Parts: sequence; C-alpha cells; structure tokens
Amino acid sequence: MLKMRMPTVYWASISMLLFLHACNAFYLPGSYLHTYSNGDKIFTKVNSLTSIETELPFSYYSLPYCKPSGGIKKSAENLGELLMGDQIDNSPYRFRMNMNESVFLCTTPPLSEHEVKLLKQRTRDLYQVNMILDNLPAMRYAKQNGINIQWTGFPVGYTPQNSNDDYIINHLKFTVLVHEYEGSGTEIIGTGEEGMGVISEADKNKASGFEIVGFEVVPCSVKYDPEVMSKLHMYDNISSVNCPLDLDKSQIIREQERVSFTYEVEFVKSDIRWPSRWDAYLKMEGARVHWFSILNSLMVIFFLAGIVFVIFLRTVRRDLTRYEELDKEAQAQMNEELSGWKLVVGDVFREPECSKLLCVMVGDGVQITGMAVVTIVFAALGFMSPASRGMLLTGMIILYLFLGISAGYVSVRMWRTMKGTSEGWRSVSWSAACFFPGIAFVILTILNFILWGSKSTGAIPISMYFVLLALWFCISVPLTLLGGFFGTRAEEIKFPVRTNQIPREIPARKYPSWLLVLGAGTLPFGTLFIELFFILSSIWLGRFYYVFGFLLIVLTLLVVVCAEVSVVLTYMHLCVEDWRWWWKAFFASGSVALYVFLYSINYLVFDLQSLSGPVSAVLYLGYSLLMAIAIMLSTGTIGFLTSFYFVHYLFSSVKID
Repeated sequence: MLKMRMPTVYWASISMLLFLHACNAFYLPGSYLHTYSNGDKIFTKVNSLTSIETELPFSYYSLPYCKPSGGIKKSAENLGELLMGDQIDNSPYRFRMNMNESVFLCTTPPLSEHEVKLLKQRTRDLYQVNMILDNLPAMRYAKQNGINIQWTGFPVGYTPQNSNDDYIINHLKFTVLVHEYEGSGTEIIGTGEEGMGVISEADKNKASGFEIVGFEVVPCSVKYDPEVMSKLHMYDNISSVNCPLDLDKSQIIREQERVSFTYEVEFVKSDIRWPSRWDAYLKMEGARVHWFSILNSLMVIFFLAGIVFVIFLRTVRRDLTRYEELDKEAQAQMNEELSGWKLVVGDVFREPECSKLLCVMVGDGVQITGMAVVTIVFAALGFMSPASRGMLLTGMIILYLFLGISAGYVSVRMWRTMKGTSEGWRSVSWSAACFFPGIAFVILTILNFILWGSKSTGAIPISMYFVLLALWFCISVPLTLLGGFFGTRAEEIKFPVRTNQIPREIPARKYPSWLLVLGAGTLPFGTLFIELFFILSSIWLGRFYYVFGFLLIVLTLLVVVCAEVSVVLTYMHLCVEDWRWWWKAFFASGSVALYVFLYSINYLVFDLQSLSGPVSAVLYLGYSLLMAIAIMLSTGTIGFLTSFYFVHYLFSSVKID
C-alpha cells in the first residue's frame, strides 16, 4: 500500500489543528507517540540485511532465523521504501514493558550445506541485521582502534583474526530506554509512517504510560546444547547468559550444527524525552559534519566569486557608459570600428545547433531544480524526519511528477523564442516529458536486472514498475503537455536586435573554447565537494544525513556561483567574437557534473575500499551517473537562463544599426 500525502491536504490539516487546539508545545518531525503500560507486549520489526561491502540488500528471512509463530507479515511500505530496497517484516522478538527477562526463541534444524554457505558469505561480506522497535533502529556501541563508535544494527556473524571459521550471532542483549510520560500540558503532532495525530487534553489519561526513547543491542555468539534447548518452547524463560570470550563456547557456523537463538531484555528509565530520542542517531561520530571546514570553504568560494563578479560588472558598465556618452556622429563612426561583443550583434541570437535538445534539457533542468529546492526546504524545516523512512524519496518523486508542468512551459517558451513560432510544440513537450525520465528508466532497468540476478530486495518488483510507468504517463506526461500549451500562450520573448542572414566568421583561437568551459565547472564544484562527501557517506555507508539546513545554504551558494560563472564565460566568448554562446553557457556551469562524477569514482577507489565485487561497483557507478546527469541538467539550466537574460539585457541596452 503506497502512502502519499498531498501537500494541500497536509497544510489544511496543520492549519485546522493550529486553530482548533490550544497547545503548549509542538513537535512536527517524527512518528506518532506510542505509550505503553507495564506488561504491554511490544514486538520488534526487522528490515533488510545490508552491507557497506556489497550494497546489495537481502531479506532478513533469507537466512535460517527464527520465524514468528503467526507467520511472516510485511509492513506497509511507501514508494520511497520500496525503491530503496527496504523490506520491513515482523519478527519473533517480543518484549513486555518494564519486564526484564531472558527468553528462548527456537532451535534450527541441522544446517544444510546451502545455509552454511549463505551464512558464511553474509558474515564475510559484513552484513548487518537491522531491527526496529517503536520506529527506532537498534543501536550498537563498538570499539574500533581505541575509539568508541555508534552504529545501527548488528552483524550476522564474525570471523576471528587468523581463522577460517565463522561464528553466528545467536544471542542478543537488548537495552530499552523508557521515559515515563504523564501527558500533561503538551500536545504532540506526529507526521511519521503511522500517520498524523494529536494527543489532546482529553487523551491525557489514556496516553499516560511509558514511551520508548532508546533501543540498544549487544550481540553475542553462544554455543548451547541442542538436546537441552530443543525441549524448550518459544518464549520460555532461561537463565541470563554472559557473552563468552572463548571461541570454544561460541556458536560456529558448520554443517549439521543446530543453532539456538535466545535474547534478553532490560528496561532502563531515562531522562530523554520522546521528541529528542533521535538525537543519539543524528549525532553519531561517523556522521558528524565538520562545520568549520565547510563554512571556511564556502566563505572562500563566495569571496572569489564576488571578486570576479565585481570586476565583470565594472567592465560592462564602463563599455556601456562610454558608448552612451557619444553623440550620434561618434556612434556612427564607432559602429565602423566596432570591436569585441558589439561585432556579433547580428549573430548573437542566431538559433543554436540542436536547438530542440537544448530547449528540452533546459525544461528538464527547471523541473529537477524545482524538485531539489522544495525538497531541501521542506527537509530543512523538519517535515521529512528520518523516522519517516522513505518519505524523502517519496516526496522528491511526487514533486518531480507535478513539476512536469514547469518543464513543458519552459521548454516550449524557449522553443518559441528561438523559432519565432509555436509550430512543433507538442513534439518539444513530449521530448521534455521523456528525456530525463527515459534516461533514468534505462539506467534503473539495467541496474534492476543486476539486482534481480543477485536475488536482492533492492530490486524493484514488476508491480512497482507498472506503478512508476502509470505515474509517469498518467501524471507527469499530461502535466508537461499542459505546461507546453501554456508556453504557447505566454508572451513571446522578442530579441532586441535582428539576426543577419549570413553568419559571421568566428576568428581562430589559440586554444579550444571548450577547454575554458570545462575548467569553469571547478568553481561551482568547490562549493559542493565537501558536502558531497557527507552525502555519499550517508548513502553508501549507512549513515544518517540530517543537516538539511546547511545543505540549503550550500544549494543557494551553488546557484549564485553557477549563475556568475556562466555569465562571465558568456561575456568572455562574446568579447572574442564567438557568437555561439548558447551551449557554452549551459555547460559552463553544467560541467560541474563531470567533476561530481569523477569525485564519485575517487570516493569509490579511496573511501569505499571495502566495496567488493564488480556487481557492487557497477551499481555504485550506475547510481552516480544518474546523479551526475541530474546535476548537469540542473546547474546547466541555472547558468543558461542567467546568461540568456544577461545577453538579452546587454544587447537591448545599445542600439546598433
């Protein structure tokens, strides 16, 4: 079941709640608060097994783990969760509020050759088990090179140094942090996967109880006597177990071994309040952003871009002022001795090569940029909490679909401007509707065949393919065509000067102009690359990324720098009598995508050294290529539109016969 909330309904609901309920405090991000009474049963859920070595998620029950007595039931997932490969199932791990106990789960039949091979492979690929309790992932504290590290999940097993044997994790020590909630004086709005709700004054007594504010796990490997354990039933109490340090007392992974799974749980009262329970996850050592380094880099980039822009403004202003101060005779004489950008006045608005492709790419770039800006703004305001799994990706897809109207409008209006007629606007609109989604569809289909071949839960189901195609052709395409129709009715952008019939010859240059265009991408990349490191780490190393406020600042600065770089490059080309500025303006800022893709390769080689196998590398490069294409369209569009309006303004400021 897909859960998609329309923004209009969402804001209407928020407004009604604000007007109808008097409250002392609000908490927007996160899931709806659950309170439990003493002895209430709480069941954990399990997500897909994940690994930073392979990046191929697999189902939890693909390994010989204990299954719930009532059978495996999948949780309802939204579009984003399905696309990210999440598969959340119920599990047999059952707790009772504020009851500390040690419990037996099950003993497996003798392990087969296939099961042993699979367990060993998952262990050596460093696969993690991801458990969820009350929407909180299980957190594990580990020590690595003398440093305490927080991590989510726990390993399937481990391989001791200088040993060929593998040992399975079959005993878990859970610590559940609880906070006593009395429901006085606070109203809480939840916007997570359980839906939106309010705890009001009338529900105080009903809501009083204990709220879960932390979920920690210590994994152990314990060898049990299968004859003794097989006499027990699920949820029978057993004596507490200490994690053995001796390998002889640990459970080895070997054929015909019978593995017993047990766990113990301890409830600990905590002062952490429910709205702050995600702080421990968002402040992990591995995901801490180096604020000073990023801020310093941004200041340097902004300072350099500002200097370039100021110099440029002074040059253009001096040119225009000098021209406007001349009388008509002097202007006529000057027209005969024109130099620089004034020489290309009859060619500057000549239609570029592949004009239809340029219009389509600019339209798609507007659509992608709008999606990115709105998503990051909403995330920065706290409406896309990490507690709402998949909400970020779901929101991006919905925004992209509905912003198709902007892609059609911009593409067709730019087409009319270049051609002087609306003829062929339907073809332009169809191309805009299918260009980037078509590229994404081809890349994702190729990657999906690879995931299907690996039997990974990251593979998109066939049913989801039909859903995505339906969304594409039933929402995005019609809206893009509607936007194109509006583009034909919009006011035409008229060029300030006439275009000559015969194109002017462009003087020969000592070096290719495209070299300068490609080099221009380094400045926008300078604003992005530090933040890019943390984004890649959150995607590929399983870390939480939640500094969207700072990402919004980076995005704003990136837009400014892209606009500046493109305008400066366009002016430089016009000054050397090169009137073919259209594509160069696009790629002057769009070339940042090349550096992003090269940086992704660098990250793969030097920071993802644990990534193993050609399948994982192909998946990584495929997703990186898709991201680079989206960045190229977005940044190229920003630079092109800024340059277009700059050139239009520049040549409308002077009149040359």
